Amino acid sequence: MFQFIRPDIKVDFVGKRHFFVAVSVIALAASIVLFFTKGLNYGIDFTGGAEVQIQVPHAWDIGKVRAELTTAGIKGLKVQEIGLAGEGAGAQSAVRQFLVKAQGDAGSLNQTSSTVEQVLLKTLKKGEYEIQRVDVVGPAAGSSLRMSGFLSMLYALICILIYVTIRFDFRYSPGAVIALFHDAVITLGIFIITQKQFDLQVLAAILALIGYSNNDTIIVYDRVRETTQQHPEMTIEQIVNKAINETLARTILTSLTTFFTVFALWLLGGGVIRDFAFTLMVGLVVGTYSSVFIASTIVISLTHFYKKREARQKLAGAKA
Repeated sequence: MFQFIRPDIKVDFVGKRHFFVAVSVIALAASIVLFFTKGLNYGIDFTGGAEVQIQVPHAWDIGKVRAELTTAGIKGLKVQEIGLAGEGAGAQSAVRQFLVKAQGDAGSLNQTSSTVEQVLLKTLKKGEYEIQRVDVVGPAAGSSLRMSGFLSMLYALICILIYVTIRFDFRYSPGAVIALFHDAVITLGIFIITQKQFDLQVLAAILALIGYSNNDTIIVYDRVRETTQQHPEMTIEQIVNKAINETLARTILTSLTTFFTVFALWLLGGGVIRDFAFTLMVGLVVGTYSSVFIASTIVISLTHFYKKREARQKLAGAKA
């Protein structure tokens, strides 16, 4: 039978934990500093703006659309092609569809659709183009969505903290939550460095990653608990290292399978889903790493902490 990783593999993950924790602390600190200095490149979902979906002749590629609209002086202009050329109801006429995004205040946003149409009328006739959809998000609504988005991540972490505490015990739950916080913050740091647009799609991807990464951590924790019951004579370092090695094949195969699927979406899915897929790819790598090195390290530290506290309590009771 084919085996990707031998079942008797013995890699000293625990012995290298201090190095990787140091790397994570540096990455977390850098991400937080960047968040408060450089900041995320928020999309119109969070800053307020307008989206206008247009359909134009096949000869109008994304470069031509952007060049024509740039002359109109639209603030915060972004152009994104939707689907493939010739798709949809207008396939017979070989058309293209684009999503035009613009930023601005409440007054200018309502004029965005008219501005786009005026630009198209300079070159095209009525019937050669179509304004298919117009969505406007005001700045106040965008700010509210931004706050709601970050609160949703906080609530997800609190719910996971409660779940892991009930499923295992209080020694395990902080490690799971800190690992998920680690994943979310470093993923945001990557977005700040690359200045990719952060919108509702990316937020949805991060929330999905919180659940996915937690599943990986729970698998390791479950094996730690089983090994603790089966081998009470082993130290917590030996137990955790054994648990990670025993679940390593499952962790790598599951993560690789998911990563290749998401990579295909990023490569072939088109511009609409590309940032969503990119977020998942980054999060899969960071999440797998944190399940092995961060969550397990915190379990070891907390186990030692509680054992020392119990020893002090027993000693105090004996003296009394």
